[in-house]
Amino acid sequence: MVKIVYFAWVREKIGKGEEELDLPAEVTTVADLLTYLKTLGEEYDEALKFPEAVRVALNQEHAHHSEKIAGVREIGIFPPMTGG
Repeated sequence: MVKIVYFAWVREKIGKGEEELDLPAEVTTVADLLTYLKTLGEEYDEALKFPEAVRVALNQEHAHHSEKIAGVREIGIFPPMTGG
């Protein structure tokens, strides 16, 4: 099981702040995870419509979509950050 935490408009579109999921064996990278999550329902598909715009943190460290998720305890999913 892995804890997935959703932030900002990703959370609003999915309708929950976090959840624990038992991921299928074929979900091995961040990109695989985003693709898998889109299959969980219309709200996930809408929230992750543009996966290239979604940012991910593995155990509170920013991660590239090609990074492996094996052994990760917490995955944060959020929109791009802006600021000055």
